[in-house]
Amino acid sequence: MRITTASDLGRYVRERRNELGKTQRQLADEAQVSLRWLTSLESGKASAEIGMIMRTLHALGLTMAVRPTATGPDDVDLGDLLNSLKGPS
Repeated sequence: MRITTASDLGRYVRERRNELGKTQRQLADEAQVSLRWLTSLESGKASAEIGMIMRTLHALGLTMAVRPTATGPDDVDLGDLLNSLKGPS
């Protein structure tokens, strides 16, 4: 998944938490963050502290990779490719 906004990150955290069958309370406890903070993250609040984000990702078994936005000829985003093949809705 390509994450470019706080909303994208929040949506991904929520989806991953649900895939793992965890409640917000369980994840907040594992990540050592408050339930209120986790709720804000999942709703896309843009002011989340990076250290807390990293603890939350770790509790979900996730890592974060960063790469330049410029793409080369061999750099293909599978999600974008599939969406382009679907055509207009």
